[in-house]
Amino acid sequence: MVGSLAAIGTTGAFVPQVVRLWRLRHAEEISPTTFSVFAAGTFAWLVYGLQIGSAPVVVANAITFALALTILGLKWSYDRASARSGPSAV
Repeated sequence: MVGSLAAIGTTGAFVPQVVRLWRLRHAEEISPTTFSVFAAGTFAWLVYGLQIGSAPVVVANAITFALALTILGLKWSYDRASARSGPSAV
């Protein structure tokens, strides 16, 4: 039960970031290195969860991995769009 609650909390913490990036349509403040390392670590936890047969570990890390990849994908997409449109006037 405690593990499931922890999984819900830590996984759910990334949802507001995805929503924010989606709404703002930019991701300059996102570190691709940080999220890449985080995604790799989350994937390792997912594999570990599969090895030990722990449903909460598998589900939480599969969702968190997907959210991290979504953040990286949005970062890449918005950065490419920004580079194509040129420097923005501040």
